[in-house]
Amino acid sequence: MAGDEAPERQRFPRAVYDVGDDPDPRLSLANERTFLAWIRTALALLAGGLALDAFEVPIDATLRSVAAFALLAVGILAALQAWFGWVRTERAMREGRPLGPPRVALVLVIGFVGAAVAVVLGVALR
Repeated sequence: MAGDEAPERQRFPRAVYDVGDDPDPRLSLANERTFLAWIRTALALLAGGLALDAFEVPIDATLRSVAAFALLAVGILAALQAWFGWVRTERAMREGRPLGPPRVALVLVIGFVGAAVAVVLGVALR
C-alpha cells in the first residue's frame, strides 16, 4: 500500500547522496574500506609522531621534533584525504565519472620521507 511506506531518511553528506544514482553496493563498500585504510594510516602516523616526541628517543632533539611534527602533519593530511577522497570517489561513482588518484599522495610521501630523513640524520648526529 502506498501509505505504508516509510519516509526516506536523509543521508549524510547530502552533497554526495543528492546527486546521481546509487552505484553497485560493492563499489560503495570498497570505497568505505579505502576510507578506513586511510584512517588507519592517519592514526599510525599520528601515533608515531606523538611517540617520537613523547619518549626519550636517542636522537638529536631538534631533528626529533622536526620528524615528530612532520609525522603529525602527514597524519592530519591522511585523515583529510580519507574524507575528501571518499566524497570525491562516491560522487564520481554516482555520476558515472572516472575516478582520480589521491590528491595529497605526493605531499604525504614527501612529508613521510622528510620525517625519515630527520630521524636518520638525528641518529647519525648523535
